[in-house]
Amino acid sequence: MCSSTCCCHLHNQSESQPDVYINDPTSGTGCLYSTGDNETSFSGNGNGVSNGDHRAVRASVVSAFGHDTLDRVPHIDLYRNAGSISGHRAVRPSLQELHDVFQKESSEGFPSDDLESAVPVEKKKGGPIKFGWIKGVLVRCMLNIWGVMLFIRLSWVFGQAGWGLGIVVILLSCVVTTITGLSMSAICTNGIVRGGGAYYLISRSLGPEFGGSIGLIFAFANAVAVSMYVVGFAETVVQLLDYDSIMVDPLNDIRIIGCITVVLLLGISLAGMAWEAKAQIVLLVILLAAIVNVFVGTFIPATETKKTQGFFNYQANIFMENFTPDFRGAESFFSVFAIFFPAATGILAGANISGDLKDPQAAIPKGTLWAILITGITYLAVALSVCTYHIQLAACELGYNFSSCVTNPDSCKFGSMHNFQVMTMVSGFGPLIIAGTFSATLSSALASLVSAPKVFQALCKDNIYTALHFFAKGSGKNNEPIRGYVLTFLISVAFILIGDLNVIAPIISNFFLASYALINFSCFHASYAKSPGWRPAYKFYNMWLSLVGAVLCCVVMFVINWWAALLTYGIEILLYIYVTVKKPNVNWGSSTQAVTFVSAVSNALSLSGIEEHVKNFRPQIIVLTGSVRTRPALLDLAHSLSKTYGLCRRMLISIPRNSCGHFYSNFNLLFKCKPKNQLWLHKNKRKAFYTAVASDDFRQGADALLQSSGLGRLKPNILMMGFKRDWRSADTQAIKNYVGVLHDAFDFEYGTLVLRVPQGLDMSQFVEEEGGCIIMSPSHKLTDQPKVSKPYVLVFIHLVLFSVQIDEAKINDMLLEASTQFQKKQSKGTIDVWWLFDDGGLTLLLPYILTTRKKWKDCKLRIFVAGQPGRTEQDKEDMKTLLIKFRINCSDINVIDDLHIGPKSDNWKAFEDMIEPFRLHEGGKDKARSEALREESPWMITDEELSSFEEKTNLQVRLNELLREKSSSANLIIVSMPIARKESVSDHLYMAWLDTLTKNLPPTLLIRGNHKSVLTFYS
Repeated sequence: MCSSTCCCHLHNQSESQPDVYINDPTSGTGCLYSTGDNETSFSGNGNGVSNGDHRAVRASVVSAFGHDTLDRVPHIDLYRNAGSISGHRAVRPSLQELHDVFQKESSEGFPSDDLESAVPVEKKKGGPIKFGWIKGVLVRCMLNIWGVMLFIRLSWVFGQAGWGLGIVVILLSCVVTTITGLSMSAICTNGIVRGGGAYYLISRSLGPEFGGSIGLIFAFANAVAVSMYVVGFAETVVQLLDYDSIMVDPLNDIRIIGCITVVLLLGISLAGMAWEAKAQIVLLVILLAAIVNVFVGTFIPATETKKTQGFFNYQANIFMENFTPDFRGAESFFSVFAIFFPAATGILAGANISGDLKDPQAAIPKGTLWAILITGITYLAVALSVCTYHIQLAACELGYNFSSCVTNPDSCKFGSMHNFQVMTMVSGFGPLIIAGTFSATLSSALASLVSAPKVFQALCKDNIYTALHFFAKGSGKNNEPIRGYVLTFLISVAFILIGDLNVIAPIISNFFLASYALINFSCFHASYAKSPGWRPAYKFYNMWLSLVGAVLCCVVMFVINWWAALLTYGIEILLYIYVTVKKPNVNWGSSTQAVTFVSAVSNALSLSGIEEHVKNFRPQIIVLTGSVRTRPALLDLAHSLSKTYGLCRRMLISIPRNSCGHFYSNFNLLFKCKPKNQLWLHKNKRKAFYTAVASDDFRQGADALLQSSGLGRLKPNILMMGFKRDWRSADTQAIKNYVGVLHDAFDFEYGTLVLRVPQGLDMSQFVEEEGGCIIMSPSHKLTDQPKVSKPYVLVFIHLVLFSVQIDEAKINDMLLEASTQFQKKQSKGTIDVWWLFDDGGLTLLLPYILTTRKKWKDCKLRIFVAGQPGRTEQDKEDMKTLLIKFRINCSDINVIDDLHIGPKSDNWKAFEDMIEPFRLHEGGKDKARSEALREESPWMITDEELSSFEEKTNLQVRLNELLREKSSSANLIIVSMPIARKESVSDHLYMAWLDTLTKNLPPTLLIRGNHKSVLTFYS
């Protein structure tokens, strides 16, 4: 909105002056005022935007073009999301504002709000703490990858595998993590990255289904990992204690020390990211000192004590001896790899706090890949140095008696294969290795304690799981997830107290690997989709390499533990199904959508090159419903006919021009309501597309739809509309348009369906208008409904038509009940099919499709066919044979052999009374007078026309008698639709035929196929 200062200038402008831009420097708000008579004025939200969006008019607009213009020069602020926290969003003028200078009301279209837009955070003094790539990513990743494996189990890994296969173990681990790092780098640089780490990357790439499932288990894995690392720390502490120092017993001491440690770590986390980062730096210094201490110790001459334990400084013969593997017991390459690989699963430590990074797009790739390189080299250097100075299994070749290791290897306490304290023994200062072990466990625990709440908060903010939205709230300038910290603390303490971590450990490792697999697959999927929106700034990736990385992660999951891998997949599939069923209301432009689009286009193109075959016929229906909620019965029946078998399109034709040719204000609402109507169809599980067309009249709009709808083989082949119940009171042009649409459908070779229900179809009077989205043109409604304010309604009871006075409430109840009749499960009954004319089989196929639906499964088909007198049994057998060949079951076949009999006199009299207001009665007048009457009222029914089509008229009246006699109790009647020849049968006579044929009956569907076979009995 314009500020008060800005608005004050408006009164100073002369009416003859041109439009003036006024920019309020205090509010940063630009205002455009129209001071002339022929310009559009708007202020702040001319595009229907919220008050927080402004069009700031810059001097560059004027200077660049030499005149004032509504157009904007390209600028970054025009492309920000609504509620952007990185800058103020500007909104460009709408196309309508630029194009329609006479428009006095600004358009009401809304900018495309992106659900990943963050709520603007009020800037406070000092601002939130943000980290660069070294402190935010590199340090965290290195601390997570340098775990206790480096000091305790690395020598055992190379003792079992030898340095030959040991290098393969480390390199294979690095290959998996490097490919994942490259994929993550590509995803990170394809747009702004916000908080959420792996969850954010996967969900924005593959969609909420994959992101929501992996985000929950990834957050849980980090929470449980806290307890794993803390228990590792507590076990080391207990082992260092003397027996007299044990408080209760070793197991309970581990629990006590673990709980105390978690409390201390929680305190550091709650103190803020700045304190947590400082603690990580301290732990890194200790860890680096411990690693350097190992290398320093290798150059110190070995003492006799160290030699008796297998340490002999650097010797080439020891190095060569340690080349070959020496797997003991049940160990193998894969089991050793499974033990080592979890040490490499810390590469997401930096990405997990993506919301706390200054520039996550640059920091995450650089920090992660450097961490993988540095830690990989460190592991190789430490391992190879161990293989150079320490033997795998102590032997006598070096002058020392290790006979016990030869005779009973399982009891041997020497050599890299049996001594887990090799690093402590060879280091320059043993206690520093213990400190390094503490540092490795505590740093990993602290990183996981921070990562789990951050990821979980991002998941909860997106409201994927509505029950967890409580944890989305943050506190402080860094929006810290305090509730998430408490939840992570409780999970960690629970697993420390009651969890069997030896069983949990492989599951947690598989959870991490599942995240890596999806990150790799996300990169592959986005590249494969070839979406124009996939433009990562990081170019050093390959889609097929990412796919290989995803497969490797899946393989490694089974290598580590096959049952844990199956459990991980099972949990992920269940969560995926849950999110898919819940259908969260988010749209992140995922690669899944892109691939779906590409696949749809490809399939549509491939189908277009294949000739249609009768066996593959599917009903693809255009339904003229108006707004999707105004004719629910028509919509529901069309949905039952097309669901899983074909396509359905709901159409609204609006006449938005007035008599002067100008657009009404609801012209823009017509197009604004298209997504709302489509969303309503989606929410109500109606598999259909919604299209709105603006046209000068109903017939032109329908013609446009009939000719242009569809692509290739997806082109509609059936038109469905409601019966026009008010045809006797409607104006002539409306009748001409309605019948003209039927003629056009026949000309375009569409199958045609007309539905009539006793209470009518139009329920627009019961539907509340939402944002102007119920757009009806009263003179062009497809099925006009009697106004509910009238106290009279026609009710058909026991084949007799009564005029009953009913109060308005009862009328409403009856109409609403009728509008939902096809939504309910149909009671046991019949679908009566009056297949009078062979139209290619559509009249028979559609009712058969209905019987395959759950709602109609209790309804049996009854077939009625016309037959010749004296051939009833033969005609019945012929039809039975045909139905058997078509493999269509029916409960009864009836042959009608008395159609040729004239109708009853009272029914014929009722028909004459119906058409009387529309008859010309030119028969008794002279030729000149007759011609004059015809020219004056060419739409009226002439005596000549009535005489020419007397037999066909008699047939409609007679058919109605038979329908009331034989099908009055049917759930649905389907009748072959009569066809009127163009320019031979007047519109009013044709409407009288349809009205007479279907009056006083249960719901009736008139069907006429396009006379091309849709049924076949050939294989």
